[in-house]
Amino acid sequence: MDAGGTATDRRRAKTFVYALCCTAAGMAPHWLPAGRSYWPAIALAVLLGGYSIRTVLLQSLRAADDSAAAAQARSLLTGPLAAVDVVVAARDEQAVITRLVEHLAQLRYPEGLLRVWVVDDGSTDRTPDLLAGLQKLYPQLQVVRRAADAGGGKSGALNLVLQQLQGRWMLVLDADAQLQSDTLERLIPFAEAGGWAAVQLRKAVANADVNLLTRAQAMEMALDAVIQQGRLGVGGVAELRGNGQLLRRDAVLACGGFNEATVTDDLDLSFRLLVGGQPIGVLWDPPVREEAVLGLRALLRQRQRWAEGGLQRFLDYGPALLSSRLSPRQRLDLICFFLLQYAMPMLGVADMAGALVTRTLPCIWPLSIVALGLSGLAIVSGCRRPSEGPALPAMNPLAMGLGIVYLVHWFVVIPWVTLRMAVLPKRLVWAKTLHLGEDNDGCLAQAASER
Repeated sequence: MDAGGTATDRRRAKTFVYALCCTAAGMAPHWLPAGRSYWPAIALAVLLGGYSIRTVLLQSLRAADDSAAAAQARSLLTGPLAAVDVVVAARDEQAVITRLVEHLAQLRYPEGLLRVWVVDDGSTDRTPDLLAGLQKLYPQLQVVRRAADAGGGKSGALNLVLQQLQGRWMLVLDADAQLQSDTLERLIPFAEAGGWAAVQLRKAVANADVNLLTRAQAMEMALDAVIQQGRLGVGGVAELRGNGQLLRRDAVLACGGFNEATVTDDLDLSFRLLVGGQPIGVLWDPPVREEAVLGLRALLRQRQRWAEGGLQRFLDYGPALLSSRLSPRQRLDLICFFLLQYAMPMLGVADMAGALVTRTLPCIWPLSIVALGLSGLAIVSGCRRPSEGPALPAMNPLAMGLGIVYLVHWFVVIPWVTLRMAVLPKRLVWAKTLHLGEDNDGCLAQAASER
């Protein structure tokens, strides 16, 4: 068996043991004496609820004005701005590739310090023809072509172009990304002044008004940015989100480039930067705009990939994350985040199974109520923050309720993906989200396509 197969088997074995532990922990309270079955859930609710309040809500109340911080960083920066390479891995993106290149051509940055790279990752639609025409209009556009069977997904495409880059910074975008013209003028000084190895722009949903699902995703993106900044504010960890991630090229090279054995290159790179002592920052404004998926089926496929890659990185880098390479605050942050994001949905399913077996009431509900309630408050906090870009959803009790109900899908996705990873052999499939550009009408049932 090759090394890749051995690593995959180890990952599956780890997932199986983890799933067994979660099942035992979720069912065990049902065999405790009456009156004590809720104690484990209450203890976790106090611990994780306190962490969430401190990390999200209290930090959001004292959130810094990123626009002012970026402006101050620009004023303090001496010397010329550093060279930047904007990199996009594109496969079958005929609906959005022209808009993307036109927007990137409007970015304000000193002449000669900005180059745009598009990796045509084996497209079978009109993407290659459109890129050929765009190259004639925009001399700064570099196009690299890759065979459809080259392997490695988005990570492989980024690694192909990584060795050709010369700028200090690389900004990785998805093909549906839209940036304000002053983004680089504000982002680069912010990154330099903060000493960051990477900076993640806030992701803003460009088509939030299409339906309730896209509206809920806009809330989720605001929630995510609030959580990211809150975690940083208490000495914790921030993570990359793929689209709109600014990376210092030497830091990426020191990590060995992009991991081609994962389905989420951004989450994997986040942890490799972390254990390498390379800090990641988050910038609220200016945001990067992107399309939300329009249908439930597409959403679930996308979230399964995110869940798999998210859990995968904890399995792969667990020992390093618990080592002295990280500060105590970073380790505590990762433990609490892991329990909330990945363990709690598993405990909830096991709790329901235990209730059915023992014919008792569920025991995990205090923890679930606390987690969902605080998530709702964090959605309100994020959507009420001043922001550039697309308007965030207006907040009222009904809107907050929609956001909370929407987040319940993770209680289905996480357990399903965990069980699948524990039982089924892994076959790497890099999935891309279908980007529709301006052609959204009548496409509410469009789902994600797979590479």
